[in-house]
Amino acid sequence: MKVVGTDRRPDWPKLGPSIIIATALIVAIRTAKWAAKASGDAQFSDVDVELDKEVNFAVRLSVRVMHELLRRHESLFPQKDIPIYEAGSDEDSPK
Repeated sequence: MKVVGTDRRPDWPKLGPSIIIATALIVAIRTAKWAAKASGDAQFSDVDVELDKEVNFAVRLSVRVMHELLRRHESLFPQKDIPIYEAGSDEDSPK
């Protein structure tokens, strides 16, 4: 199988940290003025329905923004070269 060129595409594994950072920033900005809550029971100290709603909203928002940026400005993100192979039989194709 002969490589006849390359195609530049976003490097998807490197986009994961971008989504996490964007989501964390959205949550931090939207919850910055929330009053601190004292937990009465240490077992349920991390349970907060309102915070869960904010996190879900932030994930949806950051993924929507990422998809739009990838659609319009793909070159902003880390790229990798994908080899383009010469047409041949299915037996010659890399797995």
